[in-house]
Amino acid sequence: MMSDDPFNQQLTSHLAALRRYAFVLTRASDEAEDLLQDCLTKAVASAAQWQPGTDLRAWLFRILYTCHISRRRRQQVHQRIIADADEGSDGAREPDQLARVEAGRVLAALDKLPEAQRQAILLVAVEDLRYEEAATRLGIPVGTFMSRISRGREALRQALEGVEKPVLKMVKGGRHDG
Repeated sequence: MMSDDPFNQQLTSHLAALRRYAFVLTRASDEAEDLLQDCLTKAVASAAQWQPGTDLRAWLFRILYTCHISRRRRQQVHQRIIADADEGSDGAREPDQLARVEAGRVLAALDKLPEAQRQAILLVAVEDLRYEEAATRLGIPVGTFMSRISRGREALRQALEGVEKPVLKMVKGGRHDG
């Protein structure tokens, strides 16, 4: 490709931002550089798919994020394969009781949340949806979704820290019922 190509010029102008985002995703400079390299390879290979006049930055960031998710999934599969091989070797495994207990606590706290808050948290945390996508899936405004996820996260945090919510009494005619 030629250096006066608008794609190359714009791509070059976004490299620093892409590098920073890759580091935020990976938290390791070597992994960030590898992720950026994967992103750039895919972007250059798919340059014909980019429509001039559209937001190249958003397109590049989406490619970078997709590469990151793909790498993480490959790592998880690789770790499962290694864990299964280690388990099969002598039947002994590292104790993971604490992780299981903590996961059980999180699931129990999640089950106690109101359905709307639980759905909001699961769509973002498990299905990895953006707020806008999750709100659309639930058929609610983004602001409502953000409120639900905020309240749900706070309730989870309090439950996991052992903070009890105060019992609210209904007030009728200026006097406490109950």
